[in-house]
Parts: sequence; C-alpha cells; structure tokens
Amino acid sequence: MTILQLKYVIAIANSKSFREAASRLFVSQPALSSTIRELEEELGIQLFERTNKGIRLTEPGKEFLGYAKEAVSQYELIEDRYLDRDLDKKHFSVSMQHYIFAVHAFINVVKEYDSGKYTFAVHEARTDEVLQNVRSLDSEVGVVAFSRTNEKVMRKLFREYQLEFTPLITRETFVYVWKTHPMANAEELSLEDLKDYPCISFDQSSENDFYLTEEALGDYEFAKLIKTNDRATSAELMAAMNGYSIGTGIMTESLALRRDFVTVKLKEEDPLTIGYIVRANHKLSEIGQRYVEELLTYRE
Repeated sequence: MTILQLKYVIAIANSKSFREAASRLFVSQPALSSTIRELEEELGIQLFERTNKGIRLTEPGKEFLGYAKEAVSQYELIEDRYLDRDLDKKHFSVSMQHYIFAVHAFINVVKEYDSGKYTFAVHEARTDEVLQNVRSLDSEVGVVAFSRTNEKVMRKLFREYQLEFTPLITRETFVYVWKTHPMANAEELSLEDLKDYPCISFDQSSENDFYLTEEALGDYEFAKLIKTNDRATSAELMAAMNGYSIGTGIMTESLALRRDFVTVKLKEEDPLTIGYIVRANHKLSEIGQRYVEELLTYRE
C-alpha cells in the first residue's frame, strides 16, 4: 500500500466515475482501475462498487476512506514542513460552514502573520467535510452549528469523531431577502408568507442532509427549494428570483454595508448554536490558538 494509492482512493471517492477520477489524476482509466484492484486484493476488501448511477463506496470502503484521508493529510503536512526545507513557514488550516464572522476572524489572524512566510487555508465546506477535516487534522479548527432539530445527532458525531465543541453564539431565526423583494419591508414573516418564493439552501450532498444541515428548520418541507454550494451563487439566485435564505442575522452588518440584502425576523423558531470544534487532546499550534482567540471575541 502506498500514499499514491491512498490519494487515488480519495480522488475516486470525490468523482462520479473512474473515468472522471482518471482525468483529474492525469492517468489512464485502465491504470487507475488496475491500481485500485491491486489495493483491494492486498486489503482483502472491496472499496468501490459500480451502479447505474456511477460508483459508490462500499461500507468497508467508507471506513477505509476515513483512514486514507488522515494518512494522506499527515503525509502532506510532513512533506510541506520538511521536504521543501522551508522550516520558517507558518501553516494553518480552518474549515467552516458558511459564516462570515468566522471568515473575518481568519482574516484578522492572517494579517498578524502577513510579514512572514505562510501557507494558510480556509475551507467553506459541507458539514460532514468540516467534521472529517478536523477529525483528520487536515484543519486544526472547524466552525459548525446545530439547531434543536439536529443537536442530538451532531453531539453524537462529536463524540464518535473525538471532537470537542465550544459554543460561541446562539441566535434566533431570520430570513435574508434581496432589497427589492416584495416582503423586504415586513417586520416579521412566516414560512407560509414565503411559500410562493424559493428557499435557497446550502447543499450538503449527503445521505444525511437533514441531520447535517447548517440551517434552522432542516426538517421543514419547503414547496420550492433550490440547493447551492456557493455563497455568490446563492446571492444571485436570491436577487434574480426573489428567493430567500434562512439564517441567524449574523451577516447583517456585512451585508448592510453593501445595501443589497435585508433581514426579517422569522415567526418559526429553531435557534442555531454556532461554535468551534477541535480534535480532542490535540495541542493547537500558535496560529490555531490565535484563531480560537479571535472566535472567542464573538462569544455571547
């Protein structure tokens, strides 16, 4: 078993087919298939199975993928820190759901180290990716949220993944709409009031969408729902289609500066608790500690 084989497994898991993965990896499809077959024979398990819709991981494959990501992540850290001989370069990575205050905290930390060499990374990702990234130490810190709807499931995952969660903010439920939306001047809205407009939601792309949603009211059956995985795309859809999104109101200050969106209190309540996660018993780096300190300035 080699690091290259592990990287191949990760690439295939993130693709719809062996052909797509081979194209991304710049190898031939037969060579990729042969490499994975050799790995499966060595391990004594089947990692992938082909379906009419493409490929998918088997249950043993899902378990192996978690270990593969962790091994590759650790190898890349060693490679980056030592093999390039750039020992004075600072390294830090954070993964987060779509919360602007967490981005601002990251910016403040980067500015402090701007005079030296660094490789920093910030990943706006799906909930499962944030959890996995911190679990594997691909990111030192993660920023996630849960509501009353999915709190039990999220806390269960924290325990299973050996993650420590520290709450920062608990906020009531708001809707975001474009400044020209017909409902933009309302003091309060209900989901019934908004039934004729599409709800714009971040796509978790997971079998457990409901349990891993980063938004409130994840169990509500919206008549019109559009899922995206990009903040800018969501904004365009909201502006062009009179769509709305459900949030916490935390972005109000940033959005108000552009005078593009307004927030309106939502009658339905499902408060979100937002906080940060770190790997249990892991000592944070100097930069990781600084980032946590920045996050704590938002603590209520």
